[in-house]
Amino acid sequence: MRFKIRAYGHPNVRATHRTTFEITKEPHLTPRGDCIVGVNAEIGISEIPQEIKGYLSLQKPVTLLLELPEYGMKESVRAVGAKSSFDHPTDIVVRKSSYVCSRTLAVKADKAAIDLNREFVELLKDRAELLFVIEVDD
Repeated sequence: MRFKIRAYGHPNVRATHRTTFEITKEPHLTPRGDCIVGVNAEIGISEIPQEIKGYLSLQKPVTLLLELPEYGMKESVRAVGAKSSFDHPTDIVVRKSSYVCSRTLAVKADKAAIDLNREFVELLKDRAELLFVIEVDD
C-alpha cells in the first residue's frame, strides 16, 4: 500500500538536523526549522488514512520516499512505524531516535535531514514540488 502527500520546498530549507526530518502544512519556514524539508503539505499526520496509521502503530518496517518528480530525484528512508496518537494537525515527523509524540510518523529511521543528498536539498530551496510517499506492506 502506498500513500502520497504533496508538499513544496522553501528558500529557508536547510536540512541540517541530525536526528529528524519533517514536512508541514505551514506555508512559512524560518531558518530555525532545520529539520523541515517540505512546507504547504496537503495534509498533516492527523489526516493520514486510518489504515496506514493502524499499520504504523504496529511498529512494523516502513519505507518512506522523498521524491522530486520534476527532477527525477528520490531519497529512500527505512524506518519503523511509531505507536503514536497521529493527531497533530499540521506536522509529520520522522526520527532516528525512538522518541514518539503526536507528530511522529516513524522512528529508528536510517536517515535524517542532514543525510539527504545536498543537490536534492538545493532543489528544495528553489521551491521544488516534493512527494512524500509512505509505503507499507499490505
